[in-house]
Amino acid sequence: MRYLARTADGAPLIGDEEGFVPLGAADPDLSTIEEALARAPDGLPDPAAAPAERVPEEELAFGLPLDRPGKLWGIGLNYADHAEDLDEVRPEEPASFLKPPSTATGPGGPIRLPDADVTDRITAEAELGVVVGRRCSSVAEDEFADVVAGFVPIIDMTAEDILERNPRFLTRAKSFDTFLVAGPYVAVPDSPEAFMEKVRVRTVVNDETVSENTLDGMLFEPPELLSYLSESTTFAPGDVISTGTPGAGVIEDGDEARAAVEPIGDLSADVVR
Repeated sequence: MRYLARTADGAPLIGDEEGFVPLGAADPDLSTIEEALARAPDGLPDPAAAPAERVPEEELAFGLPLDRPGKLWGIGLNYADHAEDLDEVRPEEPASFLKPPSTATGPGGPIRLPDADVTDRITAEAELGVVVGRRCSSVAEDEFADVVAGFVPIIDMTAEDILERNPRFLTRAKSFDTFLVAGPYVAVPDSPEAFMEKVRVRTVVNDETVSENTLDGMLFEPPELLSYLSESTTFAPGDVISTGTPGAGVIEDGDEARAAVEPIGDLSADVVR
């Protein structure tokens, strides 16, 4: 497994379980994370072979792993258990929406809650994000590994009281600044298919697990989601599909929200108003 990341001040990194080195040290031809994402389906350079000493993860401060977030697709009601909890009818096709790049922020956040007179019920939802590596459209499910760079933990937020007033308010309910946290890095496995068999997603608020599930609990798994969405949208390096949550937890000022995504790791963010 390789990892692609950016420091808090934007320097691109590549790493493995032993630590991270500057991306350019591993390959002088790579200067941005987007360039590395395009290379990922064919394999990334070995950070252990770089003429630089690897820095352990715990000694680094990570920022948003993408240089310029592109299309941020969200998927609703994609775990059968979550749909049943909300008394929603199981969708026959993926329920999708777009979030603007201005929603994206990096590890630690903070997640900034809007004024209470705008919305006073906000939830956090842990999700697995699929990061596209290559420009593509009309992707067949068996071509998933050819165009996907890797996977990233995501915390997605929803202003539920706004959404409950009218389902047509979904875009507003999802699009406040800092309403999507991603990181701390993009995990690039040798085999996306084998990786997905190991994934477990947990939504955690203040160290309490609110919900958890594996990808087997999804109605539409990542290859099907990419194939469906790419029928109408051309994807580019750095575009993300956030594949849905096993369940949401209400967050308030002073809380900590966390997406625990095995086998990648944890992403957490402070909540402030």
